[in-house]
Amino acid sequence: MSERAIQSQRLRREIGTFGAVMMGLGAMIGTGVFVSIGLGAGIAGPAVILALLLAAGIALCNGLSSAQLAAAHPVSGGTYEYGYIYVSPWAGFTAGWVFLVAKSASAATAALGFSGYLLHAFGYGSRYLVPTALSTLAVLTVVVLTGIRRSNTANVMIVSVTLLSLSFFVIAGIPLMDSRNLVPFFAGEPDRGSVTALLEATALMFVAYTGYARIATLGEEVREPRRTIPKAIVASAAVVMLLYGAVALVGVGVAGSDGLLAATETQTAPLAVVAERFSVPMSSYVLVIGALTAMLGVLLNLILGLSRVVLAMARRGDVPGVLGRLNASGTTPYWAVLAVAVIIAALITIGEVRTTWSFSAFAVLIYYSLTNLAAWRMAPSERLYPRWIAGLGLVACLGLAFWVERRVWLAGLGSILIGLVWHAIARRRSIV
Repeated sequence: MSERAIQSQRLRREIGTFGAVMMGLGAMIGTGVFVSIGLGAGIAGPAVILALLLAAGIALCNGLSSAQLAAAHPVSGGTYEYGYIYVSPWAGFTAGWVFLVAKSASAATAALGFSGYLLHAFGYGSRYLVPTALSTLAVLTVVVLTGIRRSNTANVMIVSVTLLSLSFFVIAGIPLMDSRNLVPFFAGEPDRGSVTALLEATALMFVAYTGYARIATLGEEVREPRRTIPKAIVASAAVVMLLYGAVALVGVGVAGSDGLLAATETQTAPLAVVAERFSVPMSSYVLVIGALTAMLGVLLNLILGLSRVVLAMARRGDVPGVLGRLNASGTTPYWAVLAVAVIIAALITIGEVRTTWSFSAFAVLIYYSLTNLAAWRMAPSERLYPRWIAGLGLVACLGLAFWVERRVWLAGLGSILIGLVWHAIARRRSIV
C-alpha cells in the first residue's frame, strides 16, 4: 500500500489522557487478577506474591520502552511498527505475529474466565463454558465495530465497576487473613524446585500486566501522543501493581494457595470462591460482578488492540490488504475486527484456561523482547528514559520466556516458524 493510501486510511484521534489510562486499566485488570493468580498460587504457593512483584518490575521496564517508542511513533501497530523502523522487517513481522498469537490466547482466556464466573453465579457447571464464551465474544465484537468512541465509553464504565469490586475484596478480606496460609512461603507444586516454580509463576503473572501496550497499539487514536502515552502507561501500570499485590495477599491469606488453585481448576472463579468465606452478605456476588466486568473490559480491549495490529500488518502487505479497510467514518477497521474475532473463537474451543494462558505468556514475552530491542536501538534524541531500562527488559523477557512448560514454548516456537514461512511467501509474491 502506498504512503498516500496509508495516510488516507489513518484513524481519527479521539482519546485523551483519562481515556488512555482507563484503556490501560481495562486491558490489565481482568484475567490476571481474577484467574491467573490462582494458577500462579498452584505453581509457586504463597510466593505468587513475590512473582507478582518481580513481574511488575519487568513490566515497568517494558512499559517505559513502549511509552517512548509510542511517543516517537504514535501509529497503530505497536511493536510491529517499531520492529520495522528500528530493527528489520523480519523483526517487525515477528512482533506483529506473536502479538496476534499471544493476545488472541489472552482474549480466549478472558472469554473463558467471564464464562466461568457467570456460570458460577448461576450454579451451572462447566458444560456451557465454551458456548457462553463464544456468545460473549460475538456481542463485544459488535460493540467494537461501532467505533473507538463508543468502545472507550463502555470501557470506562466497565473498569469503574471492576475497581470498586476489587477494593471491596481487599477491605472485606483483610480481617479474615490467616498467617498460617502464608507459610511455608515457597510451597507450590511438590515436584518443582522453589526457584523453578517462582520463575514459571513470574512468567504467567507477567501477562497480567501487559495491557499497558494497548495504549501504544492505539497510539494513532490518542490526542497529543508524546505527552499522553507515557503518562497513561506509567499511571495505569502503577495502579495495577498496587491492586494486584493487595488482592494476591488477601486471596492467599484467606484461602491458601491450594484453595485458590482448586477454585481456578474446577470453576475458573477463584476470587468468588474466596469471597464466599466473607462475613459480608452477598460478597461472592460482588466479586462475580467485578469479575464479569473485568473480563468484558479485557476482551473488549484485546479485540481493539488486535484489530489495530492486523490493520498495520495489512498496510504493509504482511496480511491480505482487505483487512486494512476502514468503515466510511474512518473509525473502525471492520474486516480486521472480524478476522480477530474468528481467531479468538477458534482458541476458545480449547476450553482450558491454563493452556491458553501459558501459551500467551510465552508469546507475549517474545513480543516484549522485541519491544525492548527496538527501544535499545532508538537514537539518543528520541529517548525519554535511559538505555539500560530497555536492556534490562530485553534480558528479563528472554530469560522468562522459556520457564513456562516445555510443551507450551515448543508450540510457541512452532507458531513463530509458521508465521515466518508465511512472511517469506508473502514477500516473494510481492516481489514477483
